[in-house]
Amino acid sequence: MTAEERLAQLGLTLPAAPRPLAAYVTVARVADVLYTAGVTCMRDGQLAYSGKLGTDLTVAQGQDAARIAALNQLSILQAELGTLDRVVRVARLVGYVASAPGFGQQPEVLDGASELLVAVLGEAGRHARSVAGANELPRNCPVLIDLTVHVR
Repeated sequence: MTAEERLAQLGLTLPAAPRPLAAYVTVARVADVLYTAGVTCMRDGQLAYSGKLGTDLTVAQGQDAARIAALNQLSILQAELGTLDRVVRVARLVGYVASAPGFGQQPEVLDGASELLVAVLGEAGRHARSVAGANELPRNCPVLIDLTVHVR
């Protein structure tokens, strides 16, 4: 089953690939490795969620924000590669979670992105991961993720 077929089976469609909000590119390729810029939970040009986990948002809302960010990442990969089936392996996901003082469930929040990548890409979606809590993220977004991806 292709990644695009898995998306359809999950009832998901990829949004248009996000555009840079400043002076950078959304993906840089070095040989067979793609490095994506950090993306957020933008949907139709607006943040689907805003604020900090632990005060403004629940863990479940944070997980949904992370899923939306992962869908945005997949749209970047598809735009670059033509098909997600050229992904050999998501090597690494780095995530930042806007966190209120005392909030420590950043790993659970990023599970939303990690689980989506595996659901869509299968074993190629399994990855190493780093997560950090942040006091503030750009435009008051709750979650920002970037990927390092090995491709063919």
